[in-house]
Parts: sequence; C-alpha cells; structure tokens
Amino acid sequence: MTDEIIARAEGAVGRISLNRPGALHALNAAMCAAITQALRAWREDPAIALVLIDHTGERGFCAGGDLRMMAASGAGDGAEARRFFFTEYRMNALLMAYPKPVCVIMDGVVMGGGAGIALPCRYRVASERTRFAMPETGIGLFPDVGGGWHLPRLPGETGMWLALTGARIGPGDCLALGVATHHAPGESLSALKAAIIGDPLAIEAHLARLGEDPGAAALAEHRACIDAAFGLGSVEAILEALSEDGSPFALDQQAELMRKSPQALKAAHRQLTLGRGRATFEDEMAQEYRIAARVVQSHDFIEGVRAVIIDKDQDPVWSPATLAGVSEAMLNAIFAPLPPGEEWTPWPTA
Repeated sequence: MTDEIIARAEGAVGRISLNRPGALHALNAAMCAAITQALRAWREDPAIALVLIDHTGERGFCAGGDLRMMAASGAGDGAEARRFFFTEYRMNALLMAYPKPVCVIMDGVVMGGGAGIALPCRYRVASERTRFAMPETGIGLFPDVGGGWHLPRLPGETGMWLALTGARIGPGDCLALGVATHHAPGESLSALKAAIIGDPLAIEAHLARLGEDPGAAALAEHRACIDAAFGLGSVEAILEALSEDGSPFALDQQAELMRKSPQALKAAHRQLTLGRGRATFEDEMAQEYRIAARVVQSHDFIEGVRAVIIDKDQDPVWSPATLAGVSEAMLNAIFAPLPPGEEWTPWPTA
C-alpha cells in the first residue's frame, strides 16, 4: 500500500480515498497497485457490500496520470511508463468487471486517469464543481484508460467530440450524457458519504434524498452540430464539416482541433471508431496498451508534456505538423500487436 491511497473498511463499505492533493491526485503505479490490492481483497470479502471511491482535500478528484514521469520515461527506454500503463489498465479492467456496486464521488476535476476510475463505477456522483474532460490529444497522447470503450457509447457523437477536442463539461452535461448517474451539491457530499457508509444497501434512496437537479445541459443546443460533424469518417472530414457549418461554436471547435497533435487526433479517431464495435472491455484495453506503449516514446507526447506541463508555453511543435503528414502506415504501426510476451493481460479471474 501507499500513503497516497487510503483504503479501509468502514462498516460494510470498502472506502478508497485518493490522497495526493498536491498533484491533484494524479495517479502513479503505486497508487493503481494499492487500489487494485484493496479491490481484489474486498471482492472476496462477504463483509463488504459496496465500495466507495473519493478523494481527500478540496482541489478535485483526479487530474489524470503522472505525466512528468511518463514523459521522462518515454524520453528514455519507456519501461517505467509501460509498467504504469500495464498496472493502471489492469485496475480499469478490474473496476469494469467488479461484482459489487462501486460509487465514485466525482467532485471537482475528473480528467484522464480519473475518468478511467470513475466511468466503470455503477454510481457516479457529480457536484457543481465537477469538470470532466479527456484532454490527451493536446499533449500528443490519446484518450486511454478505456476511452475507446466508454466514449463511443455516449449519446450521438459526443464521445468523439470529447476525445478529439479535449472539451471540459460540467455537471449538467455529465448527467445528460451519462458520464454521471447522479448529482449532489458539494455541501451535501459529506452527508451523502456518511449515509452510504451507514446503510450501503440503501444507496439509491440516499442519492435520491440528497441529490438535486444540476440545471440545464449547456451542450444540448450544439448537439446537432456535434453529431453531424464528429460522426464523419476522418479528422479531415470533421474539420471541413465544421468549416461549412460556420457557426461560432463550429468554428471554435475547428480552431481547437487545429491546436492538437495531428498524430494524436488521427490515432484517437481510429481508436474510437474501432472501439465502438469492440466485443469486450478487455479487448479494448489490450489495444490501448499497444498504442500507449508506442506513443509514450513519440516526439509528440514528449513535446506536448514539455509545452503544456513543464515549460507551460502552450506552444508545442508537432511532428508531423499536419494531418496530411500522418500516414496510414504510421497509424498501422501504432496499433499493431506487440511482440510475444509484451502484450497487456488482465488479472486472472480466479
């Protein structure tokens, strides 16, 4: 275990609190391993009826993975970053198939790796502070941790829009799209957690009693534009459709896409297109591990982390610099199976 994860039994509830507030609870391999250890122990424990996942502090649930570590590793042999992805994806798959109900409190920032923890949970509680995003294309990465499974299954083409633009959505849109299942005001979250711990079998009654309407979904007025453009068969076609639409919203999305890594955009588009028809979540994680194992050592990922996280100049120099420069052969190489013995595998079920 690690002190960056607090795992304990409280009555019939197994409670996991992310405890790295100084880094907005960004995940590292030790944290993922600790979460996995607790989940595997409670899965077989008849005294545990429900798992509750939250965070300490006030700054937000989870901003993603430890990008500085990943970029430093990617600049070398990439081994540490691959170990992290392998461990994290096993945690994601364990949560996805977990036989007991899991409730996550999605208070504040929920991005990247935080979304990978939250989206498999049965009960996903947003607050007025919730800001959900998958911003990976802006750092040369791709929406991993199961993004290729979860996002294409959101209504219409909202998942592709989230994946490519990295847009942030608030609680109203989270609830409308099914990213969140419930909403509760921040001032009620302590009472909600106490109620769940006091009687986990009555969780739905607690959520109904302490929840409230988050208000209108701001995205609703733009759904026609999103569904028309982001369902097209290539990133180039999406950009053209947004240009032809010509509305302020469409042109804002076009401008946002033009700032992203061309390679990451094309990889994410292929990932979600394939993921929509994927047979199992574990199959998706195996594919995402292949992509991650290669992209983490790419120029664009290392450059994206430098520009956005380290130097913060917000001016990455992508290579290739244009969508036209990203060939099918390049994408095929990113998506190809790994050598024997290097593929991702889930935890054994027994």
